[in-house]
Amino acid sequence: MKEYKMRRGETLEERIPDMEATVEDYFGPITETEEYKGSDLFVVGEPKNPVFKRVVAGAVKYSGKKDKLAVNFEEADPTDLDTEDLEAAGEAVSAKNDFLLEATGRDAKSRRNSMKRAVEDDSPDF
Repeated sequence: MKEYKMRRGETLEERIPDMEATVEDYFGPITETEEYKGSDLFVVGEPKNPVFKRVVAGAVKYSGKKDKLAVNFEEADPTDLDTEDLEAAGEAVSAKNDFLLEATGRDAKSRRNSMKRAVEDDSPDF
């Protein structure tokens, strides 16, 4: 499960007021919810894009801190996909990036840099 922060001064609820509808728009009907760090996340058990096996997404609430977006994309092994499904791979990447951009206000490069900084901050000093 990956967690994403919003841009400075923005909250997840402002960016996506209806998380359930947004997840359904991007990935398909929600089949259940799953608990993660005390928050209920939405699970799409049968995503509309065949590249995804399962998608879990939602807001994780922290006391005294801004909510974060938690997401887990379970994807099919590319070797198991047929030619038609391989064409859907580009659409899957676009759906992920568009969803994360809408939710966080950060593009892929900015999210990558943020993750790198978080890893560097957690590494011990020698």
